[in-house]
Amino acid sequence: MRQSLRHQKIVELVKQKGYLSTDELVALFDVSPQTIRRDLNELAEANVIRRHHGGAASPSTAENSDYHDRKHFFSQEKNRIAHQVVQLIPNGASLFIDIGTTSEAVAFALLAHQKLRIVTNNLNAAHILMQNDSFDITIASGSLRQDGGIIGESTVEFLSQFRLDFGILGISAIDLDGTLLDYDYHEVQVKRAIIENSRNTLLVTDHSKFSRRAMVKLGAITDVEYVFTDSDVPPSIDELLKNKNVNLVIC
Repeated sequence: MRQSLRHQKIVELVKQKGYLSTDELVALFDVSPQTIRRDLNELAEANVIRRHHGGAASPSTAENSDYHDRKHFFSQEKNRIAHQVVQLIPNGASLFIDIGTTSEAVAFALLAHQKLRIVTNNLNAAHILMQNDSFDITIASGSLRQDGGIIGESTVEFLSQFRLDFGILGISAIDLDGTLLDYDYHEVQVKRAIIENSRNTLLVTDHSKFSRRAMVKLGAITDVEYVFTDSDVPPSIDELLKNKNVNLVIC
């Protein structure tokens, strides 16, 4: 593979996953560690990645990927997660649907259900859900972001008025100690309100979130009742979930 193409692929992968080790890149591209280190040094000098001892990370842990990019990251995996999640939700249930592209995949998978009562701060999810005229859909108040998410203090206050059966929760990153992390302080406050006001919180997350980095702490993965993901989780996470009796569903 030409160096320019390898550089492009490295940047794409680091952007998706948040962090990749040198060993992973060596195995993926079938080149020597010296070649990968040289690639990473050049990309870091160009400020398109951040160089770490043993690997590379996204240039910033303070900002999430663009919404339109995230929409296409791991779309098949997100759809598998969504189809597993909706099997747990009965007709007539009440639920929160959070911001996030995986949550939007869940919204689409719910269209075959009947008479759901839904509260959401995700305009994209609401647009999908309105195709089913048996649904009762309530939109949260607050400040509208360009990606269709609604956040702010008024959003938290609004969501706190409800007590619903299920909360569909997305997340940007999960540390190896089980800490749930996101990029936006205001979004984290909304997510916390969803956890606190749901009888069962369902965390929906593709495997890339276990290797990404973000800076705002939401809580612990053990604060939820279910974790839905598309592949095996890191051993430390698996042990944590088992010890706290959190249901792990591999889709």
